[in-house]
Amino acid sequence: MPGRLFGVGLGPGDPELVTVKAARLIGEADVVAYHSARHGNSIARSVAEPYLRGDQIEEPLVYPVTTETTDHPGGYQGAIDEFYTEIAGRLATHLAAGRDVALLGEGDPFFYGSYMHMHKRLSGRFDTEVVPGVNSVSAASAELGRPLAERDEVLTVLPGTLDPDALAERLRDTDAAAVLKLGRTFEGVREAFDKAGCLDSAYYVERASTRRQRVEKLGDVDPESVPYFSLALLPSPVGETTGTTAAHEDTGSETGSSSGGLSVVGLGPAGREWTTPEAQAALGAADDLVGYGPYLHRIPTNPRQRKHPSDNRVEAERAAAALELAATGREVVVVSSGDPGVFAMASAVLEEAADPAYEHVNVRVLPGLTAAQAVASRAGAPLGHDYCVLSLSDRLKPWSVIEQRLEAAASADLAMAVYNPASASRRWQVGAARDTLLRHRAPDTPVVIGRDIGGAEEDVRIVRLDELDPEQVDMRCLLLVGSSTSRVVERSDGTTVFTPRRYPA
Repeated sequence: MPGRLFGVGLGPGDPELVTVKAARLIGEADVVAYHSARHGNSIARSVAEPYLRGDQIEEPLVYPVTTETTDHPGGYQGAIDEFYTEIAGRLATHLAAGRDVALLGEGDPFFYGSYMHMHKRLSGRFDTEVVPGVNSVSAASAELGRPLAERDEVLTVLPGTLDPDALAERLRDTDAAAVLKLGRTFEGVREAFDKAGCLDSAYYVERASTRRQRVEKLGDVDPESVPYFSLALLPSPVGETTGTTAAHEDTGSETGSSSGGLSVVGLGPAGREWTTPEAQAALGAADDLVGYGPYLHRIPTNPRQRKHPSDNRVEAERAAAALELAATGREVVVVSSGDPGVFAMASAVLEEAADPAYEHVNVRVLPGLTAAQAVASRAGAPLGHDYCVLSLSDRLKPWSVIEQRLEAAASADLAMAVYNPASASRRWQVGAARDTLLRHRAPDTPVVIGRDIGGAEEDVRIVRLDELDPEQVDMRCLLLVGSSTSRVVERSDGTTVFTPRRYPA
């Protein structure tokens, strides 16, 4: 019996977006065929690689010409037609011998796909089946977080090879559009969006869903940097105004009478897995994200949103700017690392929000996993009984107050979580705090030094109080100081520190 030809759509590039059926057929096929340029690297094969058996026949289908010129008598089209005829013959040989062939293609086989040229040549001779895939337009829309079309809106898909004037006319007559086949056509495509009056609403998406993905406003893209695997997207106009209409209306007052909302959100100490679902939902719904630059960098870029980074020492100005945005009707999120109520932005925002000008701005504080909790979990349970939280930063309070509180906490035999122990300009405070605590605590009191917990440079050390070296501590560290009952236990899985729940009578 002859073999069967499967046109397998692989999706936009992420191997996890390959359908279950496509993955099964790739693994079952006798022959796996895929296109590539003359350099031999095949994007399709790289996407399908996790699903290959390893013992299959592979048929690389190397284009004789892509963007370069050709001396073929029939020109570019003649060279391509001859190529398709030749590879159709190669695949027909396998099929006639009874081998099933999976011909791979990025995206969807019948959506500007190369598979269709084999389908036209072979489907009349052999059994064929087309396996649809997630196309690049859908992937780009998903990455933007913007719908393609809604209700009775019209979505138009266009090739970038159209004349700019013809393309502009099509863009004027549609609600939403996707323009494919960029690369060398990019400048003409951008010109068409500009002529149609929609350049400011359009986005550029390159290699959607892959590690090399790039998303920008279409007007900001350097034409020299545009590869073929990219597209221009004009998403549904509904998403352009949702939640932001009030920001563009004249409210008739200095700060606006139509107010949005402001959420102060704790991201937790490290990656997304440390951020609560409630915080993630607030981040996703926001129009504007406000915060210290490195914290904002932790949030994936969404072109629908605007990020407003600032320095770490301008909390009051940052809070006021966020309230001003919310007062114009925008949904604003102010981000903090850890928990926003622990030496972070919640108090700064609420202090500014006490101004009567912002009384109509709804402010809510969403908790986050604190750095103290994160460090404690890595060491065991050093905060298992009564404890207090202090900061060694004397930027907003005098050292005399810090020293007084250290004395009080130490004399009360409380375990301690010590934030902001040191920075580039504050080096002596750790030593001074250690000496203060030693007046009340035994020299062997355990101290946990936690650095970059949950991050790439995570480090946890347990030292004696009298051996606490200020040179081992920087601004990315947090210290946990045990009480008189805290214990250090050596286990087969490492050193553990815990403070018993019962206090001696």
